[in-house]
Amino acid sequence: MSKARLIITAVIVEGRTQADVAREYDVSAGWVSKLIARYRTEGEAAFEPKSRRPHTSPNKTSEAVVGLIINIRTDLASQGLDAGTDTIQWHLKHHHQITVSTSTIHRHLRNAGLVTPAPNKRPKSSYIRFQAEQPNETWQSDFTHHRLADGTDNEIITWLDDHSRYALSVTAHTRVTGTIVLNTFTAATQTHGEPASTLTDNGMVYTTRFSGGKGGRNQYETELTLRHIIQKNSAPNHPTTCGKVERFQQTLKKWLRAQPEQPDTTLQLQTLINQFVDIYNHHRPHRSLPKRATPNAIYNRRPKASPGNTTNPHHRVRHDRISKAGTVTLRHNSRLHHIGIGKQHTGTYVVLLINDLQIRVVNTTTGELMRQLVLDTTRDYQPTGKPSGPTPKTKKAQTP
Repeated sequence: MSKARLIITAVIVEGRTQADVAREYDVSAGWVSKLIARYRTEGEAAFEPKSRRPHTSPNKTSEAVVGLIINIRTDLASQGLDAGTDTIQWHLKHHHQITVSTSTIHRHLRNAGLVTPAPNKRPKSSYIRFQAEQPNETWQSDFTHHRLADGTDNEIITWLDDHSRYALSVTAHTRVTGTIVLNTFTAATQTHGEPASTLTDNGMVYTTRFSGGKGGRNQYETELTLRHIIQKNSAPNHPTTCGKVERFQQTLKKWLRAQPEQPDTTLQLQTLINQFVDIYNHHRPHRSLPKRATPNAIYNRRPKASPGNTTNPHHRVRHDRISKAGTVTLRHNSRLHHIGIGKQHTGTYVVLLINDLQIRVVNTTTGELMRQLVLDTTRDYQPTGKPSGPTPKTKKAQTP
């Protein structure tokens, strides 16, 4: 039984005074008076407590703002762009001069049926997060696949600044090769300057570190060495190391899929990519950047890093067998070079000790040093320096 029922019964049925009942039940006389007046007006309804909800809500979000929140969400989602609460909050503040908390935005989106409950995720605090301190301190790169309207597979390679998430270069190709990696990197440096380091996965177009030492450095690795740019690669089976560029690719592909007309050619795909890069760099707020700034604003805010003066010598050991032509073959900067040893050594097993361009060829069995040279990268064949052709025979002295 509620206290209100006890008080009303004591006054109405027992005929006791309101002051006496107030003292017994330790309540104010004014509240007892209001309770009795309510009983005489509403009857049995007075026994139930009234809602404490205020009659007016001055801070309640207006219907116009709720409609604007839903429209922004729908518009961004239809374009394939991020439509989370942080992004909607940024658009409300910068484009409509309206300040609404993210919790309020989420509540209205949920009430409108626009939020799909997500399973519990690993907390962000559990990740070790790295971010370069300066623009051009580290460039991340990766490539991904995208199908044209006719099902033809294309590949998109991206160069992304680690500090600002600025998309430095995003280009579409029928297939990404080592030459394309080098060309897109070189073009990006001509526009944005040279980075102090690069970070990629272990794909063969980026590094030959897992090739068993057979191929030497590729074109890209050689170019980084010449420019004194530090090359960093992710550990195997750790894709989160290059997470920024991979997240960019997800955002790009989501936007491409949302376009009303899918591209028929690589050129059309590139046109769409250029359109997205402009939106991403200059107009779209990035939730991972300070104050939801754009990548362009962050990229141009601080002085840019540049390569150091450190060298990165390449040491390797290669086992080979001298060919019938009397040579062994060595790959340098994706180019094959044939080192002359001599046909008389055909079939001999040798080991090549390589220190950048300095090469020693040693007989595996005897340990004899058979050839020592500095590789001439302008020539495919490295001659022995000995005269070619048969050795001239010495004429015998005639007996008088």
